[in-house]
Order: sequence, then structure tokens, then C-alpha cells
Amino acid sequence: MLLTILAATAPEAAAVRRAVASRGSKTRVRIVESGIRLARLTSPVFDGPVISCGVAGGLREDIPTGTVVIADRVLLEDGRQIVCDPVLTEALVAAASDLGTPCRTGALITSGRLVRGDERTRWAGHGCLAADMETGFVQAPRLAAVRTILDTPRHELSSVWLHPVSSLWHPAAWGQAAWLARHAPLCARRAAEVAARASSRTNLWTPVDEA
Repeated sequence: MLLTILAATAPEAAAVRRAVASRGSKTRVRIVESGIRLARLTSPVFDGPVISCGVAGGLREDIPTGTVVIADRVLLEDGRQIVCDPVLTEALVAAASDLGTPCRTGALITSGRLVRGDERTRWAGHGCLAADMETGFVQAPRLAAVRTILDTPRHELSSVWLHPVSSLWHPAAWGQAAWLARHAPLCARRAAEVAARASSRTNLWTPVDEA
């Protein structure tokens, strides 16, 4: 089996590539840049295990920017729930512990839109710790997720950031650009380091060369 580490954006995928390379392991994994909402994929279906990796929106004020969240289940807006693979999840938790990275384990909500304002409170009330726009749309026999909190109830992001190329033309993004430049790379790197270390902890997939 081939392990896929899925990252939504180019910076997140680059962070995973650097983290995997820095491990110095002979184990290789496939790193896929999916696009936001999996927009870059022709199909959301994978044959082997998948780790969804990157940043997420925080839903609770007591979980600040920079906190690593490892999902044990993923909720979708239509009421479905995906239970994350326990072996992969355990590997991610162990990797975070090895790295000395504090993490929280709990539910993740996958939404087709940026979760903001009252929606954060609503999903927190359902027991969710974080929100993303990819994990729950992935179809894989084994699925896990490691996400680092970026935006929070105290640091809302404008929806214009869903279109990074054009976002800086919008006044709504100007005040947030410096904050994102400071925090987004760190958050992406933390999730990537946990995913990379977890990928070297298990022998449940066959090492292959990246395409």
C-alpha cells in the first residue's frame, strides 16, 4: 500500500515535502496538493491510507493559533461522520509526543465554506475542535488528519483568502496579510513535521518513489 499525505495548498505541500526529506528515511510517501475543497483532484478516491495535513480553523477560544489537532473523527454538514483510522491516528499522536508538540485529539468538521462567526460556536457545540475544507471529502479505506489551528474566533479570516492569487486586491485582506505571513508557515510546518514523523513510524505501506 502507498501512503498519501494530502495538503490543500502549495505552501502546505511544500512544508510536507521538506519535513519528509528532513527525516532522512528510506521510506517515501506520495505527497498530493489537493487544492482547497479538493479542487485540484480529478477524483477524491484513494486506494491506500491517507493523512490529511495542513492548517485549520479553530472553533474554541481556549485552543489558540499554533495548536496541533489530530482528528479521531470527521463530521460533515449533511450529518455523516467518518471515524479516523485508529492506527494512523495513534501514529500521529505518538509523533507529536516525540516532537514535543502539544496536541489535542478530537472531532474535525469539514465544510464546503470557510467556517466563521456563529458557525464556529455551532460546530464547537457538536464537540468539534477545528474546521477544514478537505478531509471529510476524501474517500479512502483508511483516513487520518493532522491540522494546526491558524484562524480562531479571536482572529477571523476574510473569505477572500480562499482565492489567494486575487486576495491582495481586496481591502478586507490587507490588514490580515502580515498576520498570516507570520503564522501560516509555522502552522503548516508543525502539521507537516507530525505527519512526516508518523509516516516513518509504521510499516503498513510499501515505500515507493515519488512521481
